[in-house]
Amino acid sequence: MPKLLFVTSEAQPLIKTGGLADVSGSLPAALKKLRWSVRLMLPAYPEAMERAAPLKTIARFYLPGVPGQVRLLEGHLPDSQVIVWLVDFGPAFDRRGNPYLDPDGKNWPDNAERFALLSRCATEVAMGRAGLRWVPEVVHCNDWQSGLVPALLSTETARPATLFTIHNLAYQGLFPQASFHALGLPPHLWAAEGLEFHGDLSFIKGGLFFADHITTVSPNYAREIQTPEFGCGLEGLLQHRSRELSGILNGIDVAQWNPADDPHLQHSFDARDLSNKAENKRALQKTFGLPRDHKKLLLASVGRLAEQKGIDWLLAAIQRLASLPVQLVLLGTGDAKLEQALRKAQQRFPDRLSVRIGYDEGLAHRIEAGADAFLMPSRFEPCGLNQLYSQRYGTLPIVHAVGGLKDTVVDYSPATLADGSASGFCFYQPRAEALLEAVERAATLFTQHITEQTAGTPGKTGGQRKKAVSTWQKMMLTSMGKDVSWRRSARQYAKLYQELLKR
Repeated sequence: MPKLLFVTSEAQPLIKTGGLADVSGSLPAALKKLRWSVRLMLPAYPEAMERAAPLKTIARFYLPGVPGQVRLLEGHLPDSQVIVWLVDFGPAFDRRGNPYLDPDGKNWPDNAERFALLSRCATEVAMGRAGLRWVPEVVHCNDWQSGLVPALLSTETARPATLFTIHNLAYQGLFPQASFHALGLPPHLWAAEGLEFHGDLSFIKGGLFFADHITTVSPNYAREIQTPEFGCGLEGLLQHRSRELSGILNGIDVAQWNPADDPHLQHSFDARDLSNKAENKRALQKTFGLPRDHKKLLLASVGRLAEQKGIDWLLAAIQRLASLPVQLVLLGTGDAKLEQALRKAQQRFPDRLSVRIGYDEGLAHRIEAGADAFLMPSRFEPCGLNQLYSQRYGTLPIVHAVGGLKDTVVDYSPATLADGSASGFCFYQPRAEALLEAVERAATLFTQHITEQTAGTPGKTGGQRKKAVSTWQKMMLTSMGKDVSWRRSARQYAKLYQELLKR
């Protein structure tokens, strides 16, 4: 059974700030089902310690520059057989809440030291110096927080193979040059062909330059980050390493996101019987205080309120959106100015727009189940998960065709409808007008669906009327029939690991 050390800074349900946690909580479990021996390593945040309990200490060691003993604690990922190893050093990780930001929303000033500690621990385990019988053959690192691992392992002999996954290139782990010296990193790593990036220390370059292979979370994003528009200044390095760069689409937990037995829903449904989808729509309209109107296209959005997510485009189009036969529910938190602007828009259009500032997991499930269409107008999106959740629930995505959104949503057209691949609506220009045009196309098709369902078609027995399957419903069924599970993605990762072991 091949051995894999999976190093991350967050994993659902132990600790979560974004999509990295979803991947880190699901992919190791899927790999274990493929008969990989997996150890999931992350910092011992208080929440992670509570949720991975019971814990036992399996190693103690000292690291250069760390004033005290570091412990390695073993527990389990809830509802799985995955073994979790937590790096326990109180001064670095005994902090509740966001693992990267202080209570004021600013980066912890010692983030470089904290995640260098995680990387050093992973290196000790990877090289068999932690006193454990289990030693990995492959080390899979994720985002800048574990980017130093491939760099540190590059200085070792007889080391395991390394894979580095970019979940979002915009977050790079940049620190002043003084941090490089303070961390006591090997001097030869300070170079343009190393960790130096325009005079700063770049954690992410440790993974991009030194890992045996690089992946991103979608094939299209792998292509995009080799361009100036999406490369964040690193496109040259990524072009140089293009032969060792590939994209593997994220999956989702199809047991957790399943409209047939979702515990958050009052009305379950599946592809064989979509009737309760309408009941969930009515319930969602009631929850958000909108008029119950089955004829209006109910749009939804869930996620971070940030310019990256195209919320400013949505606000710019809101007046014209309000003139269409649509309603919009939105759940999210983020930029204070965008939150305020959304609240003001809600006051202007109370019968068309309803906003909840914050996050509620159960409500997110009910939104996916009750909405007709889901808005994701992101400026860039490495993979995206909500469009996968939406399709699972027969909620057609309306997306900006970038990154993983382009890989996972097939735009409605006569050709894609004819070949049975249409699963949503795409726009291709980064502007509010393009978003509005996509919503108008969706609203027109939805109105046609409502008209057809109301009229019906002649049945076989004289005057009876039989409802035909509308174009909208065909797209719903196409979406719900897609394989968006982690099983598919895990097989691709396992194949890549095996290729690395052969090199």
